[in-house]
Amino acid sequence: MPRKRGRKKKSENPETEEPITESQDKQDKKEETEELKAKLEVIKDKPDVIGYILRNSRSATIDAKDPTKIIDYALLSSSTIDIAEELSNIFNLGECNKIIVEGKNAKLLSISIDENSISIFMDKKADVEKIRKELL
Repeated sequence: MPRKRGRKKKSENPETEEPITESQDKQDKKEETEELKAKLEVIKDKPDVIGYILRNSRSATIDAKDPTKIIDYALLSSSTIDIAEELSNIFNLGECNKIIVEGKNAKLLSISIDENSISIFMDKKADVEKIRKELL
């Protein structure tokens, strides 16, 4: 799942025919990230969700019900994304839309939305697709 870099916007805003400034682009990205954070806060409160990590080029947010496991979650998330990118390149799979890792007691959903990389940790019985759809 290659991390998507910020998309370059057209030099003109079609509604106003005015050039889009770099500060507007940064503000748009910040607003997108804030919207994702709000959605993740709602998802985090579900009983089957253990926590989440939201990363982009400017910041990272980690929220977990068990704060002693934050480092473990961060390592698992990073390793999963890295190995998925490597496997995708080796086997010419193209861009990964989502990664799901299912263990004995828990699941991990990793997904990229624009330049944001999101990992959600949940109990084994959680509905991954339902949670994914809430993000999109």
